Amino acid sequence: MKLTVPFYLHKAGAGFPSPATDYIEEDVDLNVHLIKNVPATFIIRVQGKSMTDVGIYDGDLLVVDKSLKPKNFSTVIANVHDELVVKSFVKEKNEQFLTSGSKKIEDKIIINSESDIFVWGVVTYVIHSVY
Repeated sequence: MKLTVPFYLHKAGAGFPSPATDYIEEDVDLNVHLIKNVPATFIIRVQGKSMTDVGIYDGDLLVVDKSLKPKNFSTVIANVHDELVVKSFVKEKNEQFLTSGSKKIEDKIIINSESDIFVWGVVTYVIHSVY
């Protein structure tokens, strides 16, 4: 599905105000900007508050790419005992685990060959309302 929205030529400054114009450069297809690998990408809605320390809130939409390999501290969607969860992926020495994104490591979920846990995809974008 193609979804286009107006794309303004001028950037919105995060500092001091500058004169703005109503000049629209072109329509933008958000799929082109948010999705790099269409067959491997899906969107999932967050339910819960465990990831607020990393800026992910209850009700947010996550764009997830199943073809990406997680890097250290990537936000991922993981299958933990047949339940999909959003967590931070951490790799230390010979250990891989999931956390809720905070610096507190005591809530870690170990990923190993005996566990029924695997990374399903890497979160590439978080979409949430600011209103």
